[in-house]
Formats: sequence, structure tokens, C-alpha cells
Amino acid sequence: MTLLDAPSEYDALEVLHELGCTDGLPVVVPTTDRVSRMVLATGFEPDLVLGVMGPMHGSATVEKVCTAAVMAGCLPDYAPVVVATVRAVCQPEFDLTEMQATTHCTAPLVIVCGPARHACGEIASGFGALGPGHRANASIGRALRLAMINIGGARPGSSDMALHGHPGKFTYCVAEDEENSPFPGLHTTFGYDPEQSAVIITGAEAPHSTFFTGDRDDPASVENLLNVIALVMANPGSNNVHIREGSITVMMNPDHTDVLSRAGLSREDVQAELASRAAISVGTMRRISPDPQGRYEESADDELIHVLKDPSRVLLFQAGGSGLYTMVMPSWCAGPHRNAIVHAEIELDQACEVPGMSELPN
Repeated sequence: MTLLDAPSEYDALEVLHELGCTDGLPVVVPTTDRVSRMVLATGFEPDLVLGVMGPMHGSATVEKVCTAAVMAGCLPDYAPVVVATVRAVCQPEFDLTEMQATTHCTAPLVIVCGPARHACGEIASGFGALGPGHRANASIGRALRLAMINIGGARPGSSDMALHGHPGKFTYCVAEDEENSPFPGLHTTFGYDPEQSAVIITGAEAPHSTFFTGDRDDPASVENLLNVIALVMANPGSNNVHIREGSITVMMNPDHTDVLSRAGLSREDVQAELASRAAISVGTMRRISPDPQGRYEESADDELIHVLKDPSRVLLFQAGGSGLYTMVMPSWCAGPHRNAIVHAEIELDQACEVPGMSELPN
């Protein structure tokens, strides 16, 4: 890594801005001592390579990732989650190079699952979990973005070609509200044991608010809730409708999951119902979109096109406060692996206790 010199922290910050090393907001200056403390918290050697980050194919060493974590404002407690997050997006299935270069507004949505939600700094899963005021959520997601900028080389208008972007490209991190959820931990659906911790990551648009109010004791509420979520999933302007495959994230509030659990529906039941109901008619597609490939020539106007063929591609979990809204996050659907969902274990047993600044050697 190249070391930069500046006469003061103020000047150092301005240099980082001038070099395009920030996300446009002020960062914590990554001094040698601060980065060393963060590296120590990972339990790994600083030159260990966690993966390669496109589009510029930079090597994501522990030291470089910890530099991004320091700049983002992370505490050392968050380091294991940041390491797992980088490992996940560096998997070839995530198509990071293509994702960074697309004109779509996609951003990595980080879902933290398991005991790390509490062991790594109380990552928020309740009211406003995707919004301001939660240091762990904000800085963990931001650390990933700064790594994507400075290791992956993504720069707006040159290598990051998103036409508009969205605020999740600053930070997009939430914890699953597992304690209050009627469903098993999301990570267990990917083969992890309940006592393990993991990050689940998908490329996603900004949340689309999905309004539902009903009587949880009314049997019709289940049908109505499933239908309204499915309608938002089948938004005719989304990539999921036009390209299909991909994945769709459904982040449900506790009141809405309660409606489903009272009806005896498991996560797999809800995924299957949503995949079945999230459909759009051929006639609608003919009206709104050209069909140069002739995909609908043989189809009747009332024939339905299902947005997702695989119900497991509905990434369903509980988070947020109680109330009227569930959030639906459409996806990009493109790239060689069609917006694959990736995951990585958060290795809590690797972390080291970090001494205070006064205890560090000079």
C-alpha cells in the first residue's frame, strides 16, 4: 500500500477527497495506528488476500479492507463482519465486476445473521434499521463501498456506470430480527447452523414501500398481504419483469410476519406463494415493452409470465419496526450468474482483543 503524507488531519482528508478515495462524505483518516488496530481485530495477517475486487481487479488484502473500515468509521468490533462481507462479494458468483460497471442502480445489500448481530456491535434490526442513527449498520455497509471504490476501482461515470445510483450505494446493511421472527434464521436456509453467524448479500435496488393494513385474525388478510407484496414484486418497470431470473428481497415487518405465521405458513410456504403470485400478463408486456425476440408471439394476452421461476430466489426475512410497511427490493437480474445471492461465515473466533491506543507499540 502507498503511504500518503499530510501536515494535518484536515489536509489529509482533503487529499483523500482530491484523489477520489472517498464516497463524497468526510472519512476517518486511516493512519498507520488506526489501521493496525483494525487488522489486529480481524485475527488475520495484514497481507492475507480475501479476494479480488472488480472492475479493476484489485487484491482485497486484510490491510486494505481494514483501511476502508477505518475510513468508514468502523469500530474494531465490526471487523469480522466487514471481512466476511468482502469475502462474500469477491465470490465469482456475485459478478462484482459486471455489477460495478452496469448502468442499473444495483448495490450490495448486506444482511447480518446469527450471534454476530450482537457480538459485533449491536447491528440494528428494528425501527429505521436501513436509515441513519445506527453506527454499526452505517459503517459496515460504508466500509464495503469504500473497498469497492479503492480496491475495486469503481468511479462514477468511468468504471461505475450506474445512471442514477441510489442511497444504498453509500451504505446498505441490516441485521435480521431473528429473535422476534417466526422464521428460522435466514442463514440456516443457506446451510449454516443456528449458532453460526453469516452475511447474506444480494445486489438490490432501493426499498420499495409496500403498504398493507388488515386484521390479523381475518383469514382474508393472508391472501391480501401475499397479493400486495406479489404485485410490487411484479412491478412492470423493474428488471425482474423484463429480464426475469435474478432475485427479489422481501424485508417484512413484525406485524406482517405475524399475519403469515398465524396462518401456519413457513418461510418456504411464503416464498412459494409469492413466486406463484408475482406474475404479469403477456398483454401488459406487449403494451409496455417491445418484443424484438418474439418471446410472446405464440402467447395469448391473458397468459401469465412469472417473475421468478425459483421460489428460493425470494430472499425473505424479518426486520424493521411494527406497522404498515413491508419493503420489497427488486434486483438487477443480469450478469453471468443472474444476480446470484452469496454468503460467507462471520468468523468470530478469529478476532483478537484490541488494546487501547496507549498500549500499542510506537
